[in-house]
Amino acid sequence: MTDSRMQTGQVADSLLRIEIELRQLGVWETEPPPEEAFQSTKPFCIDTLAFTQWLQFVFLERLKVMIENDHPLPSVSGIAPMAEEHFRGREQSVGRLIRELQEIDQLLSGD
Repeated sequence: MTDSRMQTGQVADSLLRIEIELRQLGVWETEPPPEEAFQSTKPFCIDTLAFTQWLQFVFLERLKVMIENDHPLPSVSGIAPMAEEHFRGREQSVGRLIRELQEIDQLLSGD
């Protein structure tokens, strides 16, 4: 198995674990936000989507499409720090989600 294929498989597994964590936290949504929410020009659609919505409907979905269509994956990722900031001071136990996001950052960034 090539390194690229191995990385793709690891990223796919990581995406599944992130989805599981979002579901366990009770923030997984069954319906996507309205289409206009995705038209934001701000990073992470911060003005139109909650971070968890962006994570589910933008980040996870785009990576899934890339994997399904055998497109190259991004060569850099820094999602974990944004998640740490978003969840700072909240009572939810998000440690496992943060660790999964750190893992995907490492997989994509080659660290």
